[in-house]
Amino acid sequence: MRAPLTIFDLHIIRRTLVSFVLLVLTLIIFFVVLHYVEYVDDFMDRGATMREVFLVYYPSMVPDIIRLTSPLAIFLACVYVTGRLAQQLQIMALETAGVSLYRLMRPYLLVALLVTAFMFWFNGWIVPRTNAVVVEFESEYLKDATRRVDVADLHRQNRPGSILLVEYFDRDDLTAHRVSLHDFEDSKRLVSRIDAQSMEWIDSLRIWRIYGGVQRTFSPDGKETRRQIATTDTVLNIQPRDLMRDERDVEKMTVTTASEYVATLKRSGVGNLGRIMVSYYSKFAYPFANFILVLLAVPLASVRRRGGQAIQIGIGLFVAFGYLAVMKLTEPFGYSGSLPPLTTAILPHAIFFVIALITLARVKK
Repeated sequence: MRAPLTIFDLHIIRRTLVSFVLLVLTLIIFFVVLHYVEYVDDFMDRGATMREVFLVYYPSMVPDIIRLTSPLAIFLACVYVTGRLAQQLQIMALETAGVSLYRLMRPYLLVALLVTAFMFWFNGWIVPRTNAVVVEFESEYLKDATRRVDVADLHRQNRPGSILLVEYFDRDDLTAHRVSLHDFEDSKRLVSRIDAQSMEWIDSLRIWRIYGGVQRTFSPDGKETRRQIATTDTVLNIQPRDLMRDERDVEKMTVTTASEYVATLKRSGVGNLGRIMVSYYSKFAYPFANFILVLLAVPLASVRRRGGQAIQIGIGLFVAFGYLAVMKLTEPFGYSGSLPPLTTAILPHAIFFVIALITLARVKK
C-alpha cells in the first residue's frame, strides 16, 4: 500500500503551485505589454478604442497566453523549488536518510498530472471560445490578421460520386458564385450537372438556394437533356464553414467541434490540410509538455551547482526555450506535408520525453 503524502510532499506541492501561478501571472503581464507595444500603431490607425483593447481583446487573449506559457511556467517553478532544496543541501540530507530521487519526485509528478489534466480541459474547451473573440478582433484591427485560405477555385466532395465546384465564396453574405455540382455514377460516368450563377446559404432552413442555373442530365448513350432553373432549394452535406476556412479555424473550436470539422473536411475532399491537422493534433499533444518538462526539471535541478540558483534558472530557461524552438521548427514540415501532421505534433514531445528519461537515469538517485 502506498504511503500517504507527507508534510514535506505537501510543502513541495504548495510551493510549486504558488510559483507556477506567480510565473503565469508574470508571463501574462509580459506578453500583454510586449504585444501592446508592438501593435499599438495598428490599434490607433484602425480605430480600436482603448476600452475594446483592454476590456475585450486582451482579457480574451489571456487564456491563450496561459495555454502557451503553462509548460514554461511549470518547468521554471519546478527548477526554482528543486534548485532551492539542492542549494540548501536539503536534497543531500534526504538522500543521506535513504530517500531516493524517485520518491522525491512523487509530489512533483502529482502536480504535473494535475496541471496536464487541467490544461487539456482548459485548452480544449475554454481557450477556443476566447480565441474566437481574439481572431475576430485581429481581423478587423491588425494588419497581420489571419490569412484566409481557399476562397477561390474550391473543390468539395458533397458525397461519394458528387463534387461541388465553386469559383468564389463570399463569406460575408454566405454566397457561392459560379457554382457547378457534378453527379457521377460509379465515380466514372457523369450523369447530371448543375451550373448556376450563385448559391446562397439560408441559415434558418439549413439549405442552399440556387439562382440562375441550368441542369444537364446525361443518358448512358450520351444524350443530353437541359432544364433551366430560376430558383431552387437543395440540401448538401457541405456547409458554409466548409467553404470559408482560414489558418486559425481549429484554434476557435473545442476538441469535439474540431473533430467534427476535420472529419467534414476530409469527407469533402479538401486539400492543403497540413496546418489545420497540425493544429488539431496539437490540442491533444501540447498539454503533455507540462508533464514532460516536470519530469525533466526535477533531475536537472536536483544537482547542486556552482553559481547557485541563477545557474539553475539559466539552464532551465535554455532547456524550455529549446523545447519551444523544436516545436516551432517542426511545424512548417507538417504544414507542407513533408512530415505527417500527427508526427509533427508528437515529435518534439517524444524527443524531450526521451531526454528527460536519459537525464533522470544519469542523475544520482
